[in-house]
Amino acid sequence: MKNRITTLFNIKYPIISGGMVWCSGWRLASSVSNAGGLGLIGAGSMYPDVLREHIQKCKANTDKPFGVNVPLMYPQIEEIMEIIIAEGVKVVFTSAGSPKVWTKKLQDNGIKVAHVISSAKFALKCEEAGVDAIVAEGFEAGGHNGREETSTMVLIPHVRESVSIPLIAAGGIATGAGMLAAFALGAEGIQMGTRFALTQESSAAQEFKDLCLSLKEGDTMLSLKKVSPTRLIKNEFYNQVQAAEDRGASVEEMRELLGRGRSKKGIFEGDLVEGELEIGQIVSLINDLPSAAAVVKNIIDEYNIRLESFVAEKPMLI
Repeated sequence: MKNRITTLFNIKYPIISGGMVWCSGWRLASSVSNAGGLGLIGAGSMYPDVLREHIQKCKANTDKPFGVNVPLMYPQIEEIMEIIIAEGVKVVFTSAGSPKVWTKKLQDNGIKVAHVISSAKFALKCEEAGVDAIVAEGFEAGGHNGREETSTMVLIPHVRESVSIPLIAAGGIATGAGMLAAFALGAEGIQMGTRFALTQESSAAQEFKDLCLSLKEGDTMLSLKKVSPTRLIKNEFYNQVQAAEDRGASVEEMRELLGRGRSKKGIFEGDLVEGELEIGQIVSLINDLPSAAAVVKNIIDEYNIRLESFVAEKPMLI
């Protein structure tokens, strides 16, 4: 499969693993890259020295391209970027900030840059900033979300009409059928978080993975809207957040409730009661923990089967 995304990142398949905090370490990133996709290390939960270690281990375990996801609000962003440049990383996905700040410097050092957005307005700003690709993420996604609450099925065609640069779809995609739907709307690649979070190589706690496999439709909700909209599993911490939001708690009160290390406690350490448990809506369709390589293969196989079926049946639709 060859298109602008595979050519841009020099990969076999236009499948990217999301750079998820507490899930996306070197094991997951290298496994996805070895399978023909683009694995991302999630720098958002890593101190600089830890990130350096993960990059070096990833290089030791794959000779294929991989990248690093960097939230631009990271407090040690300068040190993080210098490590990425020094270690020779070839791809960076940025989010949660202005793409203008780092795009040129990264590109000047031979790094391809993609930026995650949640609206066509921000897509245009990315194109103006000169990024190489855009990830348009609908509010079905797990973790931090855009305030617009625009679904992927609505967002992708809006972004496709607004910009001409390569477009990656994210949010609510975990199957080959989902990939085909995203492509039909104008995407040229997909980024999956939840599907890769629930794999053997994900660094999430087993307790977290097991809970996710039991979730049904409606078991996640967009919450923490006063601080940073985040999709959470309904648990005791979620109930505390909702109670605070319902009584009109201030931003300061919400930040105090959130505290520090909530997502680590839930996702990485497996505290299913008091932890912040982030996962996407598509989790209700996932019921297994395969290898990352099996995920890539299954996505491509199903995509091809669905595409062939559609082409064969298309005359009946005219």
